[in-house]
Amino acid sequence: MTAPMPVRPPEPPEKPPPAVSGEASAKASGKAAGKGPEQRRPTRLLAPLRETGKLFALAVAVARAIFRRPFQVREFIEQFWFVASVTILPAALVSIPFGAVIALQVGSLTQQLGAQSFTGGASVLAVIQQASPIIVALLISGAAGSAICADLGSRKIREELDAMEVMGVSPIQRLVVPRVLATMLVAVLLNGLISVVGTLGGYFFNVIMQDGTPGAYLASFSALAQLPDLYISEFKALIFGFIAGIVAAYRGLNPRGGPKGVGDAVNQSVVITFMLLFFVNMVLTAIYLQIVPAKGS
Repeated sequence: MTAPMPVRPPEPPEKPPPAVSGEASAKASGKAAGKGPEQRRPTRLLAPLRETGKLFALAVAVARAIFRRPFQVREFIEQFWFVASVTILPAALVSIPFGAVIALQVGSLTQQLGAQSFTGGASVLAVIQQASPIIVALLISGAAGSAICADLGSRKIREELDAMEVMGVSPIQRLVVPRVLATMLVAVLLNGLISVVGTLGGYFFNVIMQDGTPGAYLASFSALAQLPDLYISEFKALIFGFIAGIVAAYRGLNPRGGPKGVGDAVNQSVVITFMLLFFVNMVLTAIYLQIVPAKGS
């Protein structure tokens, strides 16, 4: 007879692992991912600061790339012609009512004060120093900046910019620098056009509608105006053109959400440019009035 097979005693049941709280599991997952408890996710309040820093970084990169070779001459000429073609006629049409409104308002005020002979100088200074650069910035950002943002944004979502980087071509030097330089040059030239058209419009409305004399208009202008007034106007236009080009390029290079994100980026670029425009205009005007004394003082 064969011996009976030995029977193995049953194993004791395993104890369930202790429950882990949500905080402990988060710490464990953070340690597994290589992140300590001190490395936390930044709050949403820091998002505007990050965006501002990236915008300034792009501005510095563009300023450095301007002096690097090769310079894209053909792209610059094409962008210059495009920006000029979409802004020259609107600038001339907008500058006439601006000059007329300023001349009528200043003329009415000087009549109340009994100083009608200073209407020409006051209105022309307001047009040259303030109205002309602001009109330039609004048109550059609204017409040209939106088109630049849409163009770069469409290239980004089609992954053309990534392909350029893979081939060793810098998108900033190849695409952004010619567009920013084009907006700056067109802004300076448009500022001169708007100053002339706005001054002529103010002269016409003051002489025809308010019974002003041409001699008093020109005499007050020569008595109050000086050459630095034109310098600060052109400098403002140059800075505003640079800001419009940089903001449009930044929003175009960083769209979110596909084609819909490109449309949102265009709207954001125009709004951000307007906000920066009025702030920078206030700063430059305050600095100019402190540095350059008024004529005759």
